[in-house]
Amino acid sequence: MPIGTGKTKIKNIVYFVGAGPGNPEYITVKGRKILESADLVMYTGSLVNPDVLDYTKGEKIDSHGMKLEDIVDVLEKGVRAGKTVVRLHSGDPSLYGAIIEQIDRLRERGIDIEIVPGVTSLFASAAALKKQLTLNGITETLIITRPAGATLEKDSLRELSRHNATMAIYLGTHKLREITNEVAYPRETPAAVVYHASWDDEKIVLGTVGDIADKVEALGIDKSAMIIIGDVLSPENYRRSHLYG
Repeated sequence: MPIGTGKTKIKNIVYFVGAGPGNPEYITVKGRKILESADLVMYTGSLVNPDVLDYTKGEKIDSHGMKLEDIVDVLEKGVRAGKTVVRLHSGDPSLYGAIIEQIDRLRERGIDIEIVPGVTSLFASAAALKKQLTLNGITETLIITRPAGATLEKDSLRELSRHNATMAIYLGTHKLREITNEVAYPRETPAAVVYHASWDDEKIVLGTVGDIADKVEALGIDKSAMIIIGDVLSPENYRRSHLYG
């Protein structure tokens, strides 16, 4: 039977499951149930905490270094064999998960998909910081973006930063100094970098746009971290929510 329904199980499907940011308890109840019933789990390498894989007794395949066509071939083979097949992505699959290419090719082969959302590292970072990403009187806007790199020719960091909203930057720790030099925020704007949010080795670095790069480089952090910039990190004169009268 499919997870969470009383209908006959549809064999011709691949479940794209968000593993969450790292802490194995941050996976959704539905995501965990699907893992527990899986015969085959293909996961995104070191981005997924190995402890999450303990939820499954099925075959586990690390997709690190595999080409798209090879990934899809393995998923299709599992489905054709009548297995419950899971493609396990870190965080939430819809954010920088590169899932559409896989989905399109699976559908070309007559295989349907179901996406099970997960907790993204941004929300795990906000929880670690004990902060609210939108705040009445400070900003009601959250911008999620990333810097240019191997898969993005040109970014819009400077233009987006002019909105003075909270900005969350994925996949940019190795370019942190370039990012802080490019954004239009005042140099004294609060900034934070959270390494491995929710993992056992989580690290939080607090600073400003002007000095956060120095602090992060001193710790040798150059990957697997979330960058957050904005006055919500150190709010002054925010307005009481209307929820509380």
